[in-house]
Amino acid sequence: MSKNGQKAKQLGIWTVSSLVVGSMIGSGIFSIPTALAPYGGISLLGWVFSALGALVLATVMSKLSKVIPATGGPYAYSREAFGDLTAFIVAWGYWISVWTTNAAITITFISYLSVFIPALAENTLLATGTGLLTLWSLTALNSHSVKSGGQLQLISTILKVLPIIIITVAGFFFFDVSHFTPFNKSSGSGLEAITVCTAFCLFAFMGLESATIPAGNIKEPKKTIPRATMLGTCFVILIYILSSASLFGILPPDQLTTSVAPYSDAAASIWGENARYLVAGGACISAFGALNAWILIQGQLPLAMATDKLLPKAFGKTNKNAAPSFSIIFSSIIVTTLLIANQAKGLNGLYAFALLLTAVTVLLSYLTSALALGFFALKNQHGFRLTPVNVIIVTIAIIFSVWMFIGSGTEANLYGLGSIAAGIPIYFWCKRK
Repeated sequence: MSKNGQKAKQLGIWTVSSLVVGSMIGSGIFSIPTALAPYGGISLLGWVFSALGALVLATVMSKLSKVIPATGGPYAYSREAFGDLTAFIVAWGYWISVWTTNAAITITFISYLSVFIPALAENTLLATGTGLLTLWSLTALNSHSVKSGGQLQLISTILKVLPIIIITVAGFFFFDVSHFTPFNKSSGSGLEAITVCTAFCLFAFMGLESATIPAGNIKEPKKTIPRATMLGTCFVILIYILSSASLFGILPPDQLTTSVAPYSDAAASIWGENARYLVAGGACISAFGALNAWILIQGQLPLAMATDKLLPKAFGKTNKNAAPSFSIIFSSIIVTTLLIANQAKGLNGLYAFALLLTAVTVLLSYLTSALALGFFALKNQHGFRLTPVNVIIVTIAIIFSVWMFIGSGTEANLYGLGSIAAGIPIYFWCKRK
């Protein structure tokens, strides 16, 4: 192998594992406990089931990435198995999930910023305006240069995990078991509560597909990708479940339900009011960094689709700094519309809606990836065979995905699937051109 080839393969097990962890831990963990609080302690089972589902989906992605190491992950797998139309639907749905993710992250940023500016928690108009200012500042940064957006990520890396770990460890010394009674606080059955909570929690596992990066950059990809995917996912699962349990043990259910910054409230209850600001600051920086990263992504996906002639040429254009500015600005306009159209829901209501809408749109890419693996196994393509292990993995992944569609509710499904269907005429227009 040439020296250049050796240099290309610099990503080892720990680097790729950290990529998985960094992609998944963004803003969700800081705000999801508030969305789960109305359901009580039973919501912890939502974390367990979403974690198990995430592990199966991660297995599907890692298997496919070893034989189809192409840019686009689920988009590439779908195109290989089912052709351009399915690939377009998957990519379009994932693009929508990025829009709703950015709406949710913006809300998280504003929620924790309200610790420093209390009026944001009370004035929906002010909160929306501040969120839009933040969104468009980062849009301008990423539209100017991809490098500028990437440099900002270095600042927020450590602060993603640190506040969560501190609260989690300290919380078990201030744990109140009575906060878990009744176990199911919702008006529905236990199964209904677990189903909705699992759909909420799935949002926090977005990014599990990040290890499906091109195998050419990874040392021993056939071993490293699946190991890193599982190692990173298991680490994130541990943090999510322990931190959520700790938070429920610190704060009474009623307080957690109305909190817009649960980890800051937990810190204040343990160490006093001043601790609230330290945790809120860390959460703000983490959410700000996560928003920057996903704004970067919202430009790259349509760029890839336009390159494959599945979107109009305008989305494939870049400026002198190689930034897909048109795609980034177009996406931020959609995010702006989502925030303004749903501001009447309030911060907590809007966040819960964005979570479920994201789940619906991203699930399509996970479901199609599972179907692609089953298709390849059935046709004996890419080295896959119809073995019992592959059948079990594909079956669980499909059942979990369908279950999450159900758990996301009628409103989110109508919005999500309707938005995906609205993109199909664009596909046929592009193909005709």
